[in-house]
Amino acid sequence: ALVPVVNFTQNTWTIVLLMGLFMNIAGLTTLALIFFSFSVLFQLVTLPVEIDASRRAVAYIEQSGMSSKQVNGAKKVLTAAALTYVAAALTSIIQLLYLMARYNRNSNR
Repeated sequence: ALVPVVNFTQNTWTIVLLMGLFMNIAGLTTLALIFFSFSVLFQLVTLPVEIDASRRAVAYIEQSGMSSKQVNGAKKVLTAAALTYVAAALTSIIQLLYLMARYNRNSNR
């Protein structure tokens, strides 16, 4: 039930933000920040799941009887995949903090 809401907010927050900025409607800008916050929250909630999936995949590959060279290569790829989720979450958090700071600065004028 949460996925459709997150998909909607991820796909529309930038449009709502731009409309709020160009039309100078603070309510739309606030709504855009709320939408983006849902997206960031969803990333944070799914991050442990993605990391655990990579960890379980490594354990499965180690037990599969592959050569050590193949296992090492697979570990590197799976670690890199998990780290992309971490990097994406950190980037989203930083972007949200930046947008909130800009919004607070503009609303104080």
